[in-house]
Amino acid sequence: MKVYKTPISIMGFTCPNIDGTVAKGGCVYCENESFSPNLSKEHKAFKLNPHLSENPHLDKQLLQLESQYERYKKRLAKKFGAKKFIVYFQSFSNTYAPFSTLKALYERAFNLPDAIGISIGTRSDCMSDEILEFLRSKKEQGKEVWIEYGVQSAFDETLRAINRGHDFANTALWIKKTKNAGLNTCVHLIFGLPNETQQMMLQSVQSVIDLHVDAIKFHSLYITKHTKLARDFKDGFFVPMSEELYLDTLIKAIKMLPPNIILQRITAGVQDDTLLSPQWCYDSHRQKNRAKEALKKAGLEY
Repeated sequence: MKVYKTPISIMGFTCPNIDGTVAKGGCVYCENESFSPNLSKEHKAFKLNPHLSENPHLDKQLLQLESQYERYKKRLAKKFGAKKFIVYFQSFSNTYAPFSTLKALYERAFNLPDAIGISIGTRSDCMSDEILEFLRSKKEQGKEVWIEYGVQSAFDETLRAINRGHDFANTALWIKKTKNAGLNTCVHLIFGLPNETQQMMLQSVQSVIDLHVDAIKFHSLYITKHTKLARDFKDGFFVPMSEELYLDTLIKAIKMLPPNIILQRITAGVQDDTLLSPQWCYDSHRQKNRAKEALKKAGLEY
């Protein structure tokens, strides 16, 4: 039976790289508002962090979770005949909040009709042993639990250049802790980051393979308005990756993956007027079809 993810965007979630705790302004490619299209301006004004003593909007967040889940559940059931689902906390860092808030949201998600588990998108510097222990207990009860870490690159010089706010050692530490807790890990890597060669991108792939992750998502770097990267692009300091180089890197990366690692994603883009470059990242259907064609020629199937 196929299981489908339902993407969820909950009001208040942000990250320590946006609120100034570890850095200011977010990553250079981050257009903060664009990551949460389901949220109103009123909701975006409320910001969570792990040190809040109370959360006056928890009831609203729980309602958001339920309503978004039902909407995507119906859509996926109608389009694909889906019957079981994983609740995917997608936007921003979904462990960056008081533990009481996280526990309430995760508990509700685990108990939604036809939900078999959850997948939590976050950063390694937003994880804690308390969160892992709670999720480990759910795994032992038979729930499906995934943690999706935005790794982006294994090179510290790249992480500094994109204003990430933590190093790769921190990522490796928490991936190991997550695996030791018996939880599934999925990592996100971005190809085309500033000053990275193809050799560096492929080394990042090997670095996460060496951490024994369970799944991987590959993203192409694209530039949107209102980001630091947009200014660098307009000033001629950054040239985005070509589609040809991306596909070549993707093929080489996939050939590196051992059979036990699940390939969850091969493309990324945005289909609206915020996209500045590259234009091949605009049409997601064309982009995916082009990627599948290239993979097929290389003897791969996705």
